[in-house]
Amino acid sequence: MKKDYHVHSTYSDGKDTPEELILTAIERNMTEIGFSDHSYTFFDESYCIPKDKITSYIEEIASLKEKYRKKIKIFCGIEQDYYSDEPTDAYDYVIGSVHYIKIDGKYIPIDENVQILLDAAQKYFGGDVYALIDKYYETVSNVVSKTGADIIGHFDLISKFNEKTPFFDESDGRYISAYQKAADKLIKTGKTFEINVGAMSRGKKSVPYPSPDIQKYLKEHGAKFIIAGDVHNKDFLGKDYL
Repeated sequence: MKKDYHVHSTYSDGKDTPEELILTAIERNMTEIGFSDHSYTFFDESYCIPKDKITSYIEEIASLKEKYRKKIKIFCGIEQDYYSDEPTDAYDYVIGSVHYIKIDGKYIPIDENVQILLDAAQKYFGGDVYALIDKYYETVSNVVSKTGADIIGHFDLISKFNEKTPFFDESDGRYISAYQKAADKLIKTGKTFEINVGAMSRGKKSVPYPSPDIQKYLKEHGAKFIIAGDVHNKDFLGKDYL
């Protein structure tokens, strides 16, 4: 991978500074790197850019753009969570992602662990996991209109744990119907879907987001794609997992 626009630094939940990531990218002969740290979410500050560091993030990436302009193209983006209220006008691009579903005023994380999802299904949907999945994909279907995304992030994040700790059947008709409805709506926006290998690099999955079956559906219906590393550690920057 010579270009990657889904890269996280120490400004959010990444392990390396922006400059460390840039130097690694240059060392690996990458031509472009785009930073997309997590937008601020008031209800969960554990993983995102602190509100008082947003300006510093933008200014530091701008400075590094100039410093390394003869060696690599650098972009300042943001991974805008569906429930983030922060403006995005200052960024070169926006990745729109759904990391939570909101029910009765509660923000339920999708990618933390299976038990949280099973508990939410029991509490809010009478134990019906597919009803929870419907809620997830309904939210995803609106991610472009809500975030102004240029790129649609990890479309089927709900499947993160399903390979190693199965809690639903990805061939079930209700699941297929849920993702197809969301896909159909998002394809009409003309925005790009990422093929995200982040869970592969971290050993969570053997296939990317979206899954091969979903990729096939998206491709057949005219979707556009970009490969994304979802990098949180410079060791994985520029690696090809496909």
